Amino acid sequence: METITSSYHTSLVTFSILIAIIASFASLDLGIRIHKAKGFARQAWLAGGAFAMGMGIWSMHFIAMLAFHLNISITYQLSTVIFSVIPALLASWIALHIISRPSMRASHVFIGATFIAAGIVSMHYIGMEGMVMGATITYNPYLWALSAIIAYVVSLVALRLLFSVRLHAGTRTLWMRKLVSSIIMGLAICGMHYTGMAAATFHHDHTLEVSTSSLDTLFLAYLIGFGVLFILGLAFISTFIDRRFESQSKTLEKRFRSVVESAVDAIILADNKGRIILWNQGAHRMLGYGENEMIGKQMSTLFPERYNLLYRADIAKALQTGKSELLGHTVEMHALRNDQNELPIEVSIAIWEEEGSYFLSNIIRDISERKKSEEKINQMVYRDPLTGLPNRLLLNDRLMLALNQADANQQVIGIMFIDLDRFKYINDTLGHAMGDRLLVEVAGRFQSCVGKGDTLSRQGGDEFIILWTNTSEDDMMKKAQRIVELFSQSFSIEDHELFVTPSIGISLYPADGSDMDTLIKNADTAMYRVKEIGKNDFQFYTPEMNEMVSKKMQLEIGLRKALERKEFEVYYQPQIDVNSGRVIGVEALIRWEHPKLGFISPVEFIPIAEETGLIIPIGEWVLKEACRQNKEWQNQGFPAMRMAVNISSRQFKQSNLIAIVSKALEESGLEPHYLELELTESIIQDSKYAIMTMHQLKQMGIYLSIDDFGTGYSSLSYLKLFPIDSLKIDQSFTRNMFEDDKDAALVHTIISMAHNLDLKVIAEGVETEAQLAFLSQRQCNEAQGYLFSRPLPAHAISELIKHPYTYG
Repeated sequence: METITSSYHTSLVTFSILIAIIASFASLDLGIRIHKAKGFARQAWLAGGAFAMGMGIWSMHFIAMLAFHLNISITYQLSTVIFSVIPALLASWIALHIISRPSMRASHVFIGATFIAAGIVSMHYIGMEGMVMGATITYNPYLWALSAIIAYVVSLVALRLLFSVRLHAGTRTLWMRKLVSSIIMGLAICGMHYTGMAAATFHHDHTLEVSTSSLDTLFLAYLIGFGVLFILGLAFISTFIDRRFESQSKTLEKRFRSVVESAVDAIILADNKGRIILWNQGAHRMLGYGENEMIGKQMSTLFPERYNLLYRADIAKALQTGKSELLGHTVEMHALRNDQNELPIEVSIAIWEEEGSYFLSNIIRDISERKKSEEKINQMVYRDPLTGLPNRLLLNDRLMLALNQADANQQVIGIMFIDLDRFKYINDTLGHAMGDRLLVEVAGRFQSCVGKGDTLSRQGGDEFIILWTNTSEDDMMKKAQRIVELFSQSFSIEDHELFVTPSIGISLYPADGSDMDTLIKNADTAMYRVKEIGKNDFQFYTPEMNEMVSKKMQLEIGLRKALERKEFEVYYQPQIDVNSGRVIGVEALIRWEHPKLGFISPVEFIPIAEETGLIIPIGEWVLKEACRQNKEWQNQGFPAMRMAVNISSRQFKQSNLIAIVSKALEESGLEPHYLELELTESIIQDSKYAIMTMHQLKQMGIYLSIDDFGTGYSSLSYLKLFPIDSLKIDQSFTRNMFEDDKDAALVHTIISMAHNLDLKVIAEGVETEAQLAFLSQRQCNEAQGYLFSRPLPAHAISELIKHPYTYG
């Protein structure tokens, strides 16, 4: 068979090589775009890129075939030519898919190159089969194999170049890399085609029918070439526009990042699995973690375990509200700093959807200063500024809540109203600063007894209230005993050993009241009952106490009017010389005849007078009346004797006490040495003030004695410091000295000590001859009691003085 000679159209060959290079350049650009795209955009770029690249490779081959010239007429079978495009498109899709992956393994490269090479070879030889001519084709097996090898090598080179260019995207040398890589790829693709063409030998075959075609192959080649160039141009324009958008996006991203980094708050972005993808400087400053340390970690690592469920619940709630919108949702919780300390924060959570995925933005604000301010306001409004305990307002809130719960659950609530005994004395003598420190220590001791669900409150001064929830009467008794036992121990403050004891009143819900005010009032009433008894202990409220309170109020009202209505009268009790049995003096004792209640014992109204301050005008009246009566007896010719008048602690602390005593003596005309002032031990405990006042009274010639000696708390050192004339043994010792050996020993000790200090002794409460004999044997100087006479009105004492009776 005759071999047909062939030649190439130089301009078309050049044109085919140019298209191969341009197609390669376009594929490099498209590979970068595909890698950067996500979701649907990635699939669109992959499909469009495969079409443009495949058409570019196919057109290069077809134009090169059109550039091939034989001395016979050649046409092309349209269906076969179109079918040859498919392997080119598939090869391009495989190549772009492989290089768009995050990483490219060697196995991916070799397997991918095999499929791509098979596609290119198939495209070439299917296209050759589409030639319709009066000749047959035979292939040189070596050159055919070489063309297949070249196709495989071209595929490997193309994949490596595509991947290399993708890795260097964004660098300054990218453009030069793409140009060199596209030239290499274009020449390699052309090398494969022309090697395959060289493997073909054409022989005349006159048996084949060939249809003549009037279509100019040169025109067809340029038409196809420029058509593909148009397609590649669209691809270039698309990548250019996409780069512009990417550039603008990067600019916006930089601006966004700048705003994010300049924010004081922590801004943290996370993906839909909770992995952190953005961490700003505000987060670093606030939480102490660096960006590299936190990227990729779970948001849950930032919160204590107890808040993770809350955080996840808030995310779920926001997702249910609206998945595709930016939804703000704020929650307060705590974050874990890098040093594992907890920080109070406010988290604003937003969720948005992008390309089918959900992302979380977390704006975290440090609210520690706000919490401190809130705590400070809370302290000011609801807390006692000295002890930090709940104040009256917070107690009322908690008590109302406790009452509602107790009513619903049929439970018992206990209220303890506590007042400190002797606190006022400590506050007055050692100063308010010491008193404040003592109150803080007392509060701490109370708190050691109070449970988690109970409330200890300071009401003011030295008053405290404890609210006990879900309790019982027996339980309240045990709690009260525990508190009393705790306060049997002293407080040590700045080298001072201080003792205070609690007086505790208790009321129970619902037995003692169904509302807050009634419960507190009844507990207060029970506390005052403890005070009246004089025992540092506790008392449960009883309805009878209200009657006592009502009577006390009635007495207070009556006291305020008693002086005006001249309801008081002074009674006198004789004081007897133990040795001679003669009356040597009398003690003035006040008595009150109430117009409605009748005779009121001093034991009932004197404490009320002390508490209300009425003791001052009453005491002044008694002093004046006693001085006047003593002088009247002297004017009547009765033997001169001392008049003993009790001075209360409130009277003694008056700045004008000396003036009041002087006025009483002056108005009555009584000489000072016939006036005896009886002072209690509690009066002289403020030694600096007391010693000055007592010396002034002594200089006036007034006789001074210590009343109820042995029942107070003060030191015995005052016996040698103060100008005292006599000691008065309290009647509790005298009455019990035969029943209690210790009382007898105390009486004997007091008498001996007084004589050693050159002081006289008078015993109160003498009721039997045996008691008088005991006192006489111990050389007690004076005695006073029912053995000699009860307190009597002035006229009765006058009769007693007129007809004296000698005892002994």
